[in-house]
Amino acid sequence: MRFYGDSPQHDLTYSDVFLVPSRSDVTSRLDVDLAPGDGTGATIPIVASNMNSVTGPRLAATLARRGGLGVLPQDMHPQELAESIRWVKQQPTAYDSPIVMSPDETAADALTHIPATAGVGVVLHDAAGEYAGTVLASRLATVPADARLGDLVHGAATSLEAEDVPDGRAAFDLLDAAGIDFAPVLANGRVIGTLSKTSALRSTIYPPAVDGEGRLRIAAAIGINGDVVGRARALRDAGVDVLVLDTAHGDQEGMRRALGAVSGLDLGLPLVAGNVVTASAVEDLVAEGANILKVGVGPGAMCTTRMMTAVGRPQFSAVLETAEAARELGASVWADGGVRYPRDVALALAAGAASVMIGSWFAGTIESPGLLRTDASGKLYKESWGMASTKAVQARFERLSAYDRARKELFAEGISSSKIYLDPMRPSVEDLLDMITTGLRSSFTYAGARSVADFHDRALVGLQSAAGYEEGKALPVSW
Repeated sequence: MRFYGDSPQHDLTYSDVFLVPSRSDVTSRLDVDLAPGDGTGATIPIVASNMNSVTGPRLAATLARRGGLGVLPQDMHPQELAESIRWVKQQPTAYDSPIVMSPDETAADALTHIPATAGVGVVLHDAAGEYAGTVLASRLATVPADARLGDLVHGAATSLEAEDVPDGRAAFDLLDAAGIDFAPVLANGRVIGTLSKTSALRSTIYPPAVDGEGRLRIAAAIGINGDVVGRARALRDAGVDVLVLDTAHGDQEGMRRALGAVSGLDLGLPLVAGNVVTASAVEDLVAEGANILKVGVGPGAMCTTRMMTAVGRPQFSAVLETAEAARELGASVWADGGVRYPRDVALALAAGAASVMIGSWFAGTIESPGLLRTDASGKLYKESWGMASTKAVQARFERLSAYDRARKELFAEGISSSKIYLDPMRPSVEDLLDMITTGLRSSFTYAGARSVADFHDRALVGLQSAAGYEEGKALPVSW
């Protein structure tokens, strides 16, 4: 990356900069390879943050199916964490993971999992685990809340046989010919996944992130205190593909000790450590065995660190400095936080990040943990909270005595509860991925880059005023 004009003398946020178009011979956005090349096996440079309200097994599986990587949070109980990893590993790569419900559950129950929109549905299994039909989500908008799901199945449900859909194109053509937008995929009478026309189309564009056995990839986080070695071994045994050692302040002795101990196990997994914002911290953690550095202190939407403590650093400059230091040492960085628009993802990559972590933006999706709720105006939302907030601290230390837990809560930071609304036009994390990667591919073509590494070299970045930033926004209303 190089600056268009003089290099700045102060730190920069994503809003302070823009990409300048350069001469390009990239003629198609589909000629661009978005694989981060950081050793994780991802095929797009998108990582879902290890926040309790963001990454659960369903979102992680969905993201990996489209080439990204989800990081399960450290606050999950060890047994739940291991079970989540195994569940992701059991999910189909060519089809979507079915949302399975009982015929005795109601339309209201289903609407806590999916919105009443096209291209989505629930698969019904009876008490014996046998396939009992499919209910389209769009049907749920026209029935009473207490309508029994089993009563909404009429006639023989349309389904696809796995042997008839060897690839996404064949699946799309079958669904289109049948005039339907959603169907379960069966093998020997058993549901092994679901497909919509859109998901079939996506499967022809996004290579999945899979391990050596063809299973979806998954990452998980652990803290730096307690039995770090034991937890690292347990996650490896459960099948995790990437291990993230996570703490708010990664430039500390506790992180160095924990990272050195895990690195010494030689688990054969990429090790991510953070969070940091300086080149010196990168050098120290790489020396202890880190392959990837998680970069960002204070830019997250749920984070109040900078206002509470004055600690942090504007994210563009933090990524720029740490990525350069990491590259010289053969390591990579993940830009963690501060993303509000697809442009911010492009700018993080321009600054040298291999991948970009996204948190709250993904919290308001069908696939994120938690149930869908409806506000007084009828809008759908999910609850989100910061990982240093009182709510997160209560969950993390629930096994402590009331006294010790209360002491921890005194020092909590961050937002404990925030409504993250579903975008009616983009309710799925896959819809957001489409928007983000479309923007990224265009950014690469403007820079004349065919890969992330090319983009690191070719990106031309300019500085702008607040007025310049506002000029780039579309008008919310007509003239």
